[in-house]
Amino acid sequence: MATTNNIKKILILITILVLPSLFYFLLYTGEHHYKKLPIYGDKTAVEKPDGSFDTTYHQIPYFELTNQDGATITRDDMLGNVYVADFFFVTCPTICPKMTTNMRYIQDKFADRKNLKFLSITVNPEHDSVPVLKEYAEKVHANTDNWDFVTGNKEEIYELAFKGFFVNVAEDSIAEGGFLHSQLLILVDKKGRVRGYFDGTVYSEMKKDLTDAIDILFREEAAPLKGEEKLEIEQKRN
Repeated sequence: MATTNNIKKILILITILVLPSLFYFLLYTGEHHYKKLPIYGDKTAVEKPDGSFDTTYHQIPYFELTNQDGATITRDDMLGNVYVADFFFVTCPTICPKMTTNMRYIQDKFADRKNLKFLSITVNPEHDSVPVLKEYAEKVHANTDNWDFVTGNKEEIYELAFKGFFVNVAEDSIAEGGFLHSQLLILVDKKGRVRGYFDGTVYSEMKKDLTDAIDILFREEAAPLKGEEKLEIEQKRN
C-alpha cells in the first residue's frame, strides 16, 4: 500500500512539474490549432542586409483627430493597442444606433481587458463637433476611458476611411441622414494592421465572430504563430 501511495505521489509531482513545461514548449514551438486572422492590404517583401527577407504589411496611416473631450487622438496613440473602429454620425437614423449598441456590447464584454480600445470616427464633422460628440458619448453610456468619438477635417477622414481602413464613406443627399458609410466594425491589431471586418448591425457577429477574433489577437501576442515575423512598428508620420 505504501508503495502504491508513493507511486501516486510521484505521478502527481511529475504532472505538476512537467506539464507546464510541456505546454510552454508546444505553445511556442509547435503548430497552433487556433485560427490565424488575415492581414488586410498590400504586403511588401523587404530585403535585409543578410540577404533574407521580411514582410511588411499595410498599416493604418498617420492621423490626427479630436475626441469628445477636445483631446488630440493620433494613429500613434493607438499603436500598442488592439482596437475596434467604425464610421458613424450622430444624427444617423438607420444603422448607427445599432452599430453603437453592438460596439458598447463588445466594450462591456471586455471591460477588464487592457490594451483594448474603441474608435468611432464621424463622417459628418461639420455637425459633429466636440460638444456634440461629448453629449452623444454620454447618451449611449460609452466608457470614454478607452472609447474615443472623434472628429476632424472631412476630406482627411474620408481619405483615411478609404486608404487606411478600406471602407467607403460619402456624402449623399438622397441617403437617409445625408451620408453613406460602412456598417462594418474594423478590428486593428497592435501594429496598426487591419485584421478583420464584422457587420456592426448583426449581434450574432459581435457575440461570436468579433469576440473570438479579439481573443485570437491577444493569444497571438502571448504565443506568436510559428513562422510569423516580429515586425517593427512604424512610428513616423506618413
